[in-house]
Amino acid sequence: MQVSIACTEQNLRSRSSEDRLCGPRPGPGGGNGGPVGGGHGNPPGGGGSVPKARAALVPRPPAPAGALRESTGRGTGMKYRNLGKSGLRVSCLGLGTWVTFGSQISDETAEDVLTVAYEHGVNLFDTAEVYAAGKAERTLGNILKSKGWRRSSYVVTTKIFWGGQAETERGLSRKHIIEGLQGSLERLQLGYVDIVFANRSDPNSPMEEIVRAMTYVIDQGLALYWGTSRWGAAEIMEAYSMARQFNLIPPVCEQAEHRLFQREKVQVQLPELYHKIGVGSVTLSPLACGLITSKYDGRVPDTCRAIKGYQWLKDKAQSEDGKKQQAKVMDLLPIAHQLGCTVAQLAIAWCLRTEGVSSVLLGVSSAEQLIEHLGAIQVLSQLTPQTVTEIDGLLGNKPHSKK
Repeated sequence: MQVSIACTEQNLRSRSSEDRLCGPRPGPGGGNGGPVGGGHGNPPGGGGSVPKARAALVPRPPAPAGALRESTGRGTGMKYRNLGKSGLRVSCLGLGTWVTFGSQISDETAEDVLTVAYEHGVNLFDTAEVYAAGKAERTLGNILKSKGWRRSSYVVTTKIFWGGQAETERGLSRKHIIEGLQGSLERLQLGYVDIVFANRSDPNSPMEEIVRAMTYVIDQGLALYWGTSRWGAAEIMEAYSMARQFNLIPPVCEQAEHRLFQREKVQVQLPELYHKIGVGSVTLSPLACGLITSKYDGRVPDTCRAIKGYQWLKDKAQSEDGKKQQAKVMDLLPIAHQLGCTVAQLAIAWCLRTEGVSSVLLGVSSAEQLIEHLGAIQVLSQLTPQTVTEIDGLLGNKPHSKK
């Protein structure tokens, strides 16, 4: 499928490099910005009011083209990046809730994990309506409510697609996007989420319907941005072009799996979209649900957290390819020892250095494990081109651009 990007290139040429990096500046009343005040309720200015005239922009020195401006949090060492080329700043490491919240860990442990994450500068918390049949959202919402943190100080994302057993409770119809998000907000006990993801593409729903529904929930103040998850590059481009054609809101990021053994999409396809239309990447499963750690010495026991209740993961890990990958994980041990880190920290840092990646989502079963994984930020600065080349040589799977 060929999609015209003439309007995209003209749009990008007409804006300075810093405008392309940070996205449109909010005009009076909020515009594309996030909430101004704190609280646990609705975002100020939400509800689809008529936009006011945009104020004149004051020229500022241009930033390097294509760069993700990175800053470091005071006292935590956490690094923050723009979500794609939007103005939203997210921690380079986020906390995911798949497999863990409402399922494999207790609510008390989940609270410990979330508290440690927040205190260490993590501001991105990701969940989905399908995780633990809604229990993950309930657990996250209960913790956020009990903590009383300022709503403006963190970012909550959820994903919509699989909401129930009825035919109308799944997919990306206008009905399910709106009702599914309302259900998520009820479970989260929030007035809005910062980002709502379409949790896979839906061939049964027209793209225009999907983009119009996402624009509607943003206009109504139920979400501030929308993104895609597990979409193909052509589908993302179609959504963007549809938004531009009908003056709707385009997606700002794609959520995709990315790790040492799954590289093609995030390293080849998404950087092109990042430069052309500003779509960033939020990546998940950097450790393949705990399989990329070296602690199993090439063998994956049934006690592994990733295996419990997920037979397909067990089958994949014990396949011929899975065994070869485990052997390569062990080959990374000398590099990790040389850098003074664990293989898990090395694998996460390796994900963080990929172009266009705004944040890498971590899935952990304890606060201690989270603290270890957060140490990947210190490893990131040690990944020299020579070290990366050595890793690529061991893996033997570096993708090549098709240009």
